[in-house]
Amino acid sequence: MRMGKYISVVYLFVCLFVIFSCENSKNEIMALPVSNNAPSQTGDSVTLLYTDSAKLKVMLRANQMLVYDKNVSEPMTILPKGFYITIFDQSEKTSATLKARYGVRYTNSHLMLAKYAVEVVNVRNEKLETEKLIWNENKKQIYTDDYIKITTPTQIINGKGLVSNEDFTKYEIREVTGTFNINNHEK
Repeated sequence: MRMGKYISVVYLFVCLFVIFSCENSKNEIMALPVSNNAPSQTGDSVTLLYTDSAKLKVMLRANQMLVYDKNVSEPMTILPKGFYITIFDQSEKTSATLKARYGVRYTNSHLMLAKYAVEVVNVRNEKLETEKLIWNENKKQIYTDDYIKITTPTQIINGKGLVSNEDFTKYEIREVTGTFNINNHEK
């Protein structure tokens, strides 16, 4: 019995020695192969400004940004921790806002996918809520096939599917499933 305890203690010390004596040099670590799916650029607390003819068009704020432009079928930017976009009109005044908990922007096709707790608010203070929305930057259009809820100053409209201009001022609901009037009683 005593010999078994002795062997166990020696084994424990040998294991600890091996664990604490392993050390990799910085060069060895840097020489390890990088995954083909690793982002080529990363950023935290990012603000991007998009302009056209020296006029501000879009401001994007994101907690984290991952850019993938190598070993992918189409370069993309992933916003895994949510984002907030402000869209500006010709006078550089806010025309709409878009926020979501997750986003992907495809560089070549100029499409952006927004997912999870998506909200769009326009200049008339109308709010669109859905779980998935696609923004086609070339067509200046947003759309979804998912369930939607639109809150206006006088109504709440529920439906399925929507097509709108990008500032959410002209929209068409594909299938209205309910409309509720809001009573605004002034005292």
